[in-house]
Amino acid sequence: MSNKDKKTCGDVLDEWKEFFWNPRTREFMGRTGSSWGMMIRPRSKTLEITYSMSNTETWDGYVNTLNEFLLPYNDSLQAANNEFCTPGKYFTQDDSSDVRNNPKRSCQFNRTVLEDCSGLEDQYYGYRNGQPCVLIKLNRVIGMKPGDGEAPFVTCTGKKYKVGKDTWKEDSDKIGPIAYFPPNGTFNLMYYPYYGKHAQVNYSQPLVAVKFLNLTMNTDINIECRIMARNIKVNNERDKFAGRVSFLLRIDSI
Repeated sequence: MSNKDKKTCGDVLDEWKEFFWNPRTREFMGRTGSSWGMMIRPRSKTLEITYSMSNTETWDGYVNTLNEFLLPYNDSLQAANNEFCTPGKYFTQDDSSDVRNNPKRSCQFNRTVLEDCSGLEDQYYGYRNGQPCVLIKLNRVIGMKPGDGEAPFVTCTGKKYKVGKDTWKEDSDKIGPIAYFPPNGTFNLMYYPYYGKHAQVNYSQPLVAVKFLNLTMNTDINIECRIMARNIKVNNERDKFAGRVSFLLRIDSI
């Protein structure tokens, strides 16, 4: 390589900056927003939620986990720390010329939006009566605008799983009706884009609550929840966990 072809420190630094966040391709560390998955609460290492309705010790841990997780979403804390934003559009906060406007503001996500799954009306989140709530969130990705202008939403169905060499099965017939909170299971656009934990110190990730109203008891049920959005592919062979999360749910009646 000749001297004039050698890269300067500035060139190398610019390449690293583009790898970290490429505004042209909207890639974060070489991955687009469609490469990032979903998470559930309560969660376990095995992604299983199993308990017996008659034994409170088997489900009070799930309730405690949800209580702790939702504390920062209390309406009073959200009102004190975050903005009341206009729903239905991205909350874009441009910088002034070369000066970064930090800290950036964040929109309120109030716990009451989760209604039956807020833990306020029903302190047991449905676990006591066999109608459990599961909370879903998207991973934080700096700069991502999911939905491409339309609010993405969550849908849950039975997950296909292999039971033989060439035989597959799925448990949709065991799931029964589902209620979503907020309505239709949407992630409102006003919570995006995310600018990072240093820029948005009070950022509260939006949540979707899924309440299972009439599950088949005393059997394993394999569930898959997906994010439906224009710019998030859920059938990505390079990243099978993009835009989806699978878990096992079992409720024993005794």
